[in-house]
Amino acid sequence: MKTPHIPLDAPYSDSQRAWLSGFFAGMHTHMIQSASTANQADARIINILYGSQTGNAESIAHDAANVAKTHGLKPLIKSMDEVEISQLASMEYLLIVTSTYGEGEMPDNAQMLWQAVSTDSAPALNNMKFSVLALGDTSYDLFCKAGIDWDRRLAELGATRIYDRTDCDVDFEEPASNWISTVIPHMAEGAASPTVIVDVEAGHAEKPQYNRKNPFPARMLVNRLLTAESSSKETRHYEISITGSGLSYEAGDALCVAPTNCPKLVADILTALGCKGDEDEPVNGESIALHEALRTQFEIKLPSKEFIEEIASRSGDQELNGILESGDKDKLADYLWGRDILDLLLQFPQVEFSAAEFISLLKPLQHRAYSISSSGKMHPDTVHLTVASVRYESHGRQHKGVCSTFLADLIDDETEVRVFFTPNKVFRVPDDNSLPMIMVGPGTGIAPFRAFLQEREYRNAPGKNWLFFGDRNSATDFIYREELEAMQQKGLLTRLDLAFSRDQKEKVYVQDRMRENGSELFAWLEQGGYFFVCGDAYHMAKDVDKALHDVIAEHGKMSEQQAIDYVNQLKKDKRYVRDVY
Repeated sequence: MKTPHIPLDAPYSDSQRAWLSGFFAGMHTHMIQSASTANQADARIINILYGSQTGNAESIAHDAANVAKTHGLKPLIKSMDEVEISQLASMEYLLIVTSTYGEGEMPDNAQMLWQAVSTDSAPALNNMKFSVLALGDTSYDLFCKAGIDWDRRLAELGATRIYDRTDCDVDFEEPASNWISTVIPHMAEGAASPTVIVDVEAGHAEKPQYNRKNPFPARMLVNRLLTAESSSKETRHYEISITGSGLSYEAGDALCVAPTNCPKLVADILTALGCKGDEDEPVNGESIALHEALRTQFEIKLPSKEFIEEIASRSGDQELNGILESGDKDKLADYLWGRDILDLLLQFPQVEFSAAEFISLLKPLQHRAYSISSSGKMHPDTVHLTVASVRYESHGRQHKGVCSTFLADLIDDETEVRVFFTPNKVFRVPDDNSLPMIMVGPGTGIAPFRAFLQEREYRNAPGKNWLFFGDRNSATDFIYREELEAMQQKGLLTRLDLAFSRDQKEKVYVQDRMRENGSELFAWLEQGGYFFVCGDAYHMAKDVDKALHDVIAEHGKMSEQQAIDYVNQLKKDKRYVRDVY
């Protein structure tokens, strides 16, 4: 469809010619939009549902939608918590993209739909054609379990698998792209083929120049100890410059840091292997010195399953082989507790590996994601992090966390910190500035809530703000104390409830403070309040969730089921959101 043009010899003045050109251009755009609307009305609808904890599944869902449009399909993208079971039952073409959270669990936004589809009363899905993309991490036992469960359950309910499930490890980009490019033509097969008109300006937002495959080389500006010298912990505040990157972020997002390994750990592993480390090895199609490969390319702390199995096989150790043969995951976890790759090499010095054999048993070195502790509006040129440095003694050696001590020990003013952002579109300060916020963030879980409070201050938001914070001891672990007290004094922080577990004989935690103040907490929820949680997923977040249900049941005078329904509605309304790890 060509834009109408004005003949050069037409009897119009320059101003008339300019007006007519604009008029015709507008008509042309309107015709394209109308044609596109007509085509979309006739197009086959495919539903793309995502279950996401950190945003990767959502991003892939949008990539799939863009490809679907080029095949004349009409993609409808939704978070799983936006879909009722009755709506799922009416879908004819379905793509599911889901990550696995924690120990084989569904992401938070997938839990309610999964519960509904798992019941005996779930409807038959005989008219559905589907495919699943599962995101996971092979370092966990229940790799891609959420995607596996969806794939199995849909088939049990009578749906037809139009393309086999694809399971992705942490390097998910290539297999996800292959899945999209293969499954979309299957979805389009047999559909009418209306003319596809692509409006390039209306496409999905352009991806940033700096990303997972191309991190921004940032500079560290501030590295400050937050905990007291006598604390049993080491928590630090970092400020990293992103000037010149073109990147921006929102309160609630995560900053991903691509670390390098500790040079001493590299040297100790080379000694245990009996290698000098200066010999070149092929890595990803390039030749690189072994010591440099171990420092920059591979995970050399956490032993992979393949490495553990090879150590067991070559050593013939009865205990380790017995645990592996039994399949008892708890026993294996207990055995490996506090052990890393070097510990296993030192434990079995009789086991020998060539350099090539050793690196073939390693996983790629991955970035680490940290909740951002600053508002991008208040600090557009810097990003702040609140990180606990991992240091412990085990099996006669000092151990260190890969990325936390990379930031603490290996970065100076001249060293690059390679970073990129991961957005979290759900974990956000409410759009309505008048609504209350309740934030539960013990320890480094305070990070995003420092950002939230900065964001509220920047907006001059009148809404009430309540923070539950705690740690071990108030004298040594009350991080950001001066900032929080200043926020209280000027009225930004309406309530601050503290739980320092070891300041008294009986341990007190944030969930205990919630129960003590249950009446007011429930009142804030009834006023439209948002409830946010950040921190440890395995203990704290579960205890806080139980306390929330108990508070609602008691002070809302509800039954257990009514309290569950109330909490589920909070989740559906995006008013109960977690950033847990």
